Amino acid sequence: MALRNAAMAALLEGEASGYDLAKGFDASVANFWMATPQQLYRELERMEADGLISARIVEQERRPNKRLFSLTEAGLAAVRAYTAEPPKPTAVRDELMVKVQCVDAGDIEAVRSMIAERAERSTAKLARYERLQKRLLDGRTEDEFFATAERIGPYLTLLRGMALERDNLRWNALALTRLEQRAAASAGD
Repeated sequence: MALRNAAMAALLEGEASGYDLAKGFDASVANFWMATPQQLYRELERMEADGLISARIVEQERRPNKRLFSLTEAGLAAVRAYTAEPPKPTAVRDELMVKVQCVDAGDIEAVRSMIAERAERSTAKLARYERLQKRLLDGRTEDEFFATAERIGPYLTLLRGMALERDNLRWNALALTRLEQRAAASAGD
């Protein structure tokens, strides 16, 4: 998946500045796509040059003028075409898993510490996702949301992000328990 497609997905929410998109990436697509603001700004320039988005200037008094981007008809057509293509297989590259793979010959305490840090990050992300879920539901049940919401894609991806973080937390707890048991057994030898 290209950053372009993730940016178009974010712009389906409506017109946004590059700054708002970069900031909003955390809330809208960060559970499945990461990008730096610089990468996003470069991609927005390319997308505008390719006619997928248009920009309008909003003059501001006390701040620099800002550009608001929105999808063009060509951009919406690109979204339709993209969603019809089969996805590429997911490729996982997780340096922590390489360290876990090496733990028996490595520094078990350092790896335990890294797993605990990952658990803290997963806990924080899950809490952020749960706040977003509450805001999206706005007092409705999920069934009511799905029956009445204008767009359900963002909610479905949010649910996937929440499931991923819950699974990460389950694995972190299991790994920490097993590494503690291994450390205790090694200390007893």
